[in-house]
Amino acid sequence: MKDLYPSRRADTAEFLPRLDPVVHSDWDEAAPISQDQARAFHEHGYLVLDDLFSAEEIAFLQREAGKLLADPDALEEETVITEPSGREVRSIFRIHAQSKAIGRLAADARLSRVAGFLLGDDVYIHQSRLNYKPGFTGKEFYWHSDFETWHVEDGMPRMRALSMSVLLADNTPHNGPLMLIPGSHRRFLTCVGETPQDHYRQSLKKQEYGVPDEDSLARLAHEHGIVAPIGNAGSVIIFDCNIMHGSSGNITPFPRANAFLVYNAVSNRLEPPFGAEKSRPAFIAARGQPQPILPVSGPLMEEALA
Repeated sequence: MKDLYPSRRADTAEFLPRLDPVVHSDWDEAAPISQDQARAFHEHGYLVLDDLFSAEEIAFLQREAGKLLADPDALEEETVITEPSGREVRSIFRIHAQSKAIGRLAADARLSRVAGFLLGDDVYIHQSRLNYKPGFTGKEFYWHSDFETWHVEDGMPRMRALSMSVLLADNTPHNGPLMLIPGSHRRFLTCVGETPQDHYRQSLKKQEYGVPDEDSLARLAHEHGIVAPIGNAGSVIIFDCNIMHGSSGNITPFPRANAFLVYNAVSNRLEPPFGAEKSRPAFIAARGQPQPILPVSGPLMEEALA
């Protein structure tokens, strides 16, 4: 397959045109989001759905996250990622397949129908994880475009994927919230540096390849500004696969926890990597024949506890 977004091949970074739509469906009154919301996602590359889940549903998810964090030995060992300089859990991957509650969340119609509309296709989970940023010690996630990594290291051919961050704790201006550069999704910024073998073993703790150069980041920030969407537990932040984003460390006593779900279009299934010798493991990037999500309605607790 022709590489439409070559990266990590040249000595200098460059901006390439985006060759894919942002919103892949035409809006009509049956759409799961409003016309203004669809327009905002197209223009800015992200969308916040405030208080999408009830207090009872979030309490249910918080209890589940607490159980997972308290007993990481019960999980698939390679899916548990610790902080770079400590033993605190940073992320748990492939969580929708290891937790019935998170699997039910991924299928929830309030999320999956929106993903299907924005991507214009049946969708499946490309990647899922619980992200923890504990009080005082939670480290930063440096600026990056997810698509750059998913394309180069996983073989995702086109920009037809998106992420949803379900807030399991209040995200405040102070506890390391997600930061985005709105509008940065409209161009593809290439990165410099050949991908080392088994790069994922280090990059999941601290990414050093597939990281944008500072001059290009500064240009994007000066052109578009930086936003840090905040919200109560139960809100959802949706963002395009190519938007530049990151988060700072958490030096407050208030922990941050998010359920992170990546939806990919079934028609955008992974090919061989475009810039790595071998594919990353399936717990990071689902390969093979995609299993389309069948949206499920109703309170999260009902089916997950059935």
